Amino acid sequence: MATKRISDEPAFVLHRYDWSESSLILEVFTRHHGRVALVAKGAKKPSSNFRPVLLPLQPLRVAFGGDAEIRTLKGAEWVGGQVMPTGEALLSGYYLNELLLRLLARDDAHPQLFDAYAAAVSVLASEHGEALEPALRAFELLLLREIGLLPSLDLQTLTLGPLEQNARYSLVPEAGLVASRESDGRGSLSGSQWLALQRAVDDAAPFNATLQQAAHMMAELKPQLRTLLHYHCGVTTLRTRQLMIDLQDL
Repeated sequence: MATKRISDEPAFVLHRYDWSESSLILEVFTRHHGRVALVAKGAKKPSSNFRPVLLPLQPLRVAFGGDAEIRTLKGAEWVGGQVMPTGEALLSGYYLNELLLRLLARDDAHPQLFDAYAAAVSVLASEHGEALEPALRAFELLLLREIGLLPSLDLQTLTLGPLEQNARYSLVPEAGLVASRESDGRGSLSGSQWLALQRAVDDAAPFNATLQQAAHMMAELKPQLRTLLHYHCGVTTLRTRQLMIDLQDL
């Protein structure tokens, strides 16, 4: 069987860990091939061309080959155009990477999600701190939608009834979008807000549209998305979020 080789593929490194004294195993998010595992032979050697390139949250073009579960990295080139995020933005980037590692199956292409991730990372690398939280919420919504875990936001999930503009609704694991009462003790948004989010994720430029909408409803949207993501990840707290909490406590 001929070995398949992929060249000039847009990619980001999500995670890396030691494979031997001189090599690394990489979890890489590519635009046309989804999440793939690659071995970077000799990448830890001081003389390796891979050493300064294989960094998280940096846009790359990679070449790889093989037909095993873990393929071989043949080349990697930094695309440039943005600096490494720092501080809270860096931790936020690691948070996005953890979501992708937990929720994306390998070798399942999601080009639109890749574009949303690239846009989110670009926001993290910018100096516009006020856009950080909306960018995270926008990516969370688009990730959930892309992998089929986000219900339609313009209908009540269980009844398929329309949303009332001024009524309150909550996004609940297993139940979807349901009418909310104050006694429920959970976050909620108005029907008009959910409808605006649905239009945003359906937009031709969904990341920018969703970011703009999310910026107006941060306090109510964040806990609902967090609960839904934790449910589907099978955890009570993601590792990167716990790290953020520990650093804040310090």
